[in-house]
Amino acid sequence: MLFLGVFLALLTFAFFKAKRNSIAFGVISGLTVIVLGLFLITKSNPKNNPNHYTNTENKHQNVWHVKISEVLRPTNFSQRYIAEILSINPTKEVGKLLLSIQIDSSTQVLHIDDQILINSTLEEIHKPLNPYQFNYSDYMNGLGVYHQLQCTAKNITLTQNPFITSKGIAANTRNNIIGKLEVANFGNEELSIIKALLLGQRHDIDPEIVSAYKNAGAIHILALSGLHIGILLLLLQFLLKPLERLPKGRTLKLVVIVVLLWGFAVLAGLSDSLVRAVTMFTFVAYALYLNRPTSTFNILALSLFFILLIKPILLFSVGLQMSYAAVFSIVLFIPYFQKLWQPKYWITRKIWQLMSVSIAAQLGVLPISLFYFHQFPSLFFISNLLIIPFLGLILGLGILVIFLSIFNILPPFLANWYNAIIHVMNGIIKWVSTQETFLYSEISFDRPQLILGYVILILLLSFLAKKSFKRVTLLLASLILFQGWIVYSHWKASTKESLILWHQNRNTILIHQLGKKITSFSNHDQIHKKVLRDYRIAERIDTIRQKKLQNNYTYKNNNLVLIDSLGIYPKNLSSITVLLTQSPEINLDRFIKETNPKLILADGSNYKSAIAGWKRTCAKRKIPFYYTGTEGFYTFD
Repeated sequence: MLFLGVFLALLTFAFFKAKRNSIAFGVISGLTVIVLGLFLITKSNPKNNPNHYTNTENKHQNVWHVKISEVLRPTNFSQRYIAEILSINPTKEVGKLLLSIQIDSSTQVLHIDDQILINSTLEEIHKPLNPYQFNYSDYMNGLGVYHQLQCTAKNITLTQNPFITSKGIAANTRNNIIGKLEVANFGNEELSIIKALLLGQRHDIDPEIVSAYKNAGAIHILALSGLHIGILLLLLQFLLKPLERLPKGRTLKLVVIVVLLWGFAVLAGLSDSLVRAVTMFTFVAYALYLNRPTSTFNILALSLFFILLIKPILLFSVGLQMSYAAVFSIVLFIPYFQKLWQPKYWITRKIWQLMSVSIAAQLGVLPISLFYFHQFPSLFFISNLLIIPFLGLILGLGILVIFLSIFNILPPFLANWYNAIIHVMNGIIKWVSTQETFLYSEISFDRPQLILGYVILILLLSFLAKKSFKRVTLLLASLILFQGWIVYSHWKASTKESLILWHQNRNTILIHQLGKKITSFSNHDQIHKKVLRDYRIAERIDTIRQKKLQNNYTYKNNNLVLIDSLGIYPKNLSSITVLLTQSPEINLDRFIKETNPKLILADGSNYKSAIAGWKRTCAKRKIPFYYTGTEGFYTFD
């Protein structure tokens, strides 16, 4: 009712043209957008569907009838998919699940639209077990996936599927194209890049190649997005220009372009980045069809509105945030960059235009990039300068290669040429990525800095638009506030002390932080480097030391005693916290009687069979038990 009331009020104000510039009209317009957004987010939440599986009791063993909707990148141990629920035992239910199938000799690869029966138990998607790790559970929740099924091939029965979706047809077509490309004379590395550039398939790219593109500031080249669709639109505008000579030729040209753009999006898998890019450039194509001055902001706003209207949860997508931040930044900053320098010669003018676009885009995504990825490739403009001008040729030639391969008429010399072009592009990216002096990594950047970073950019644009004392004062104040927050963050880090028990399989790790220094106590020198790196960045750590584990520690009001595989512990203990490591063979029931511990901890160095027994004993004796393998890291306080 609130939504309806505000919407009707907006319509009422809309009829009074004289009042459209009033404050009341602006307030009501803003309220309408906010309420509409809340309504759409609530409506799009899968759990609000009464037929969603979470609204029924499905925690016990079930037979799940599901359909594969997306193929994910496999791990070393399992094939992974997103599956849509069709029914449960055999009640009709809806929802999405993460499906993990253990890889063995009998495991077969599933495809989109395959329907299977699974005899398995619903499980939670694992949350991060150590501080500042990527939260895969939250990421999947954002996609509407709240649980997972883990099983082996013997728990699966493939069923007949009478319903084939357009997404399944596109996936089969894409797999056929990949099969034809694999028999051509392409190198493995080059073929993986071709599949990413033209078909949206990044599963097969070597992680080292991905890292090279990332460090060179060119990772956007591998992800089908606005850059690729914009170039494709320009190619189609040029190639289809003869259609304008026909009656209603311009309209026909627009229809063909839109159909081809969306056909390409379907073929490439309809990823979120691709959908938003094609949506945006559909509006651009329409603007070109009208052939009149059109506000770029209107195009961007309309495309963003329709994307969020259909799938509002994308507002929290990092990809969407970076994509629109880059485009808005280009539109806003380019006019000022062009005024800075107007080269006389054509070649220098084109180079400056390309560099200014790259710099503007990097300015827009810089706060987001630092917040999520904690690095800045300062040589990004070299990668873009050497690759982007030829990306149109690479895409156009790639589409021709795919078209010819479909009909089995791809000439070997053309395949060799294209393979050589991709090889050169990879070589350039690898060379740029090796210039480590110009790669600034492990940059601590928190949420307040993210917000203040965009405040600075907005105030900078305001100052460039109209230079005044008030605006320059606000800009300088925002810079001082940004620097002040950095000083405060470092001071706060320097006064912090904590002791944390981490989780790592077959290892015991205690991390003691004192200010901006940490000491890691462990049985082994091999500590998960990425986890340690993430902690170091988030906590602004300067120094790391490693020491061997001791048998006992005293931290604040905690007396911590470690009992390892030898099962030896000091007598006459009381009011202690116990850490069980390396599966000690002790009579835990008797130990509890003798010492009456406050808490018993167990980490990833223990056998899971031992964990189950200890948990039962602690429950019987009413002693708190904490296992890092399920509960995650433990902080002593």
